[in-house]
Amino acid sequence: MKRRPTLLLKNVSIPGGRSADILMEGTTIRHVGAGSDADQVIDCSQLLVVPAAVDLHVHMRGGPQAAKEDWESGSRSAIAGGVTVVADQPNTIPALTTPEAFAARVADAKAHSLCSFAINSGVTAATPLAAMWEAGASAFGETFFAPSSYGDAVDATTLTRALAEIGRLGAVATIHAEEVAPGEDSSLVDHARIRSAAGEVRAVEAVSSCNTTGCRIYFCHMSSSRSVAVAKGIVEVTPHHLFLSHETFDPLDTLGKMNPPLRTEKERKDLYAAWDRIDIIASDHAPHTRDEKSAGFAAAPSGVPGVETLLPLLLAEVVAKRISLADVIAKTSQNPSRILGIEPAGFEPGCRADFVLCPRKETTITAENLHSRCGWTPFEGMKGVFPTRVIMGGQVVYEDGEFRKGDPAWIPGKGYRPGRK
Repeated sequence: MKRRPTLLLKNVSIPGGRSADILMEGTTIRHVGAGSDADQVIDCSQLLVVPAAVDLHVHMRGGPQAAKEDWESGSRSAIAGGVTVVADQPNTIPALTTPEAFAARVADAKAHSLCSFAINSGVTAATPLAAMWEAGASAFGETFFAPSSYGDAVDATTLTRALAEIGRLGAVATIHAEEVAPGEDSSLVDHARIRSAAGEVRAVEAVSSCNTTGCRIYFCHMSSSRSVAVAKGIVEVTPHHLFLSHETFDPLDTLGKMNPPLRTEKERKDLYAAWDRIDIIASDHAPHTRDEKSAGFAAAPSGVPGVETLLPLLLAEVVAKRISLADVIAKTSQNPSRILGIEPAGFEPGCRADFVLCPRKETTITAENLHSRCGWTPFEGMKGVFPTRVIMGGQVVYEDGEFRKGDPAWIPGKGYRPGRK
């Protein structure tokens, strides 16, 4: 049998105050403690060493939307930001609501993705949910409870039936909970008014009332502390809702347009204060081109890129001592790994050997240094702590701006039945 290569990280500062050496063999950690020889040794005494992130909410576009992003460019952006696993959402073109469309999406990702990936199934009244589960869907949704860019809403009857079936399968339902009121949508203030925080609360409560059988629910991108408080399920929050408000932007700036909308600065601070209730921080990476965003406000699509800045923004908060590294690891790596059903990356033998190595200093975020095809970021000028090396499966796949070939994998859901028609 061919010997598996070894990689040793020396002098790693582990959350809790301990310093240790981490020996990786193949794709897992073999030993944590006093180091030994290895094929490759990296001194981490001056570095921040973090388990790589698992981003449970990305839209990698592709197909007729490839000008915005595709698997190659989106996964390159993920790796450069310290994300080694992503979960792709199903509101693609075509939508992932049949086993055939799902299989084509998996094949595209296998051929082009630099990072490991899971893919969710769409949910409509006609979607064969059991067949999608057997095809390898990792979860069901993002299911829209209100219409959004490239996402049609389902009604309460359809959602109630879908949640019952998803629960019977033992799967997770991911929900985009919003309420859209009538009115003009001509500015960021208008956008936040017609998709209000109070409406989000009502939508969360309505979704919960549809869940008559106890299906496990994952609430995507909660944008207010009130929604977080009433959510009965897994709570996901994005960096843009944690760090940006619509007061950050000119009222007509479509680069700040997203669903759910950015809230007021006070609401943003209240959401940040709900930190302890947040289970997952994910990017909702939803890129659009500058040309698309340059349309009139009402016509411009909602969504922003974010997979590459997810972890760096949070690590900047760690360096500034506003949040703990242990919390960031839990919300970006450990908790999402458990939801996907994969071994978490971490500091114990047997853990997945995915790590991010960063200098302990902030740099300024600029679009020209990022890798998404869309070519812009809503976080322009903010501070981030970016990786100098990224390790995936025990291999260095990114070093000082250069990408190296790794062994990314498809992560099918628990219901996967290979060869089942």
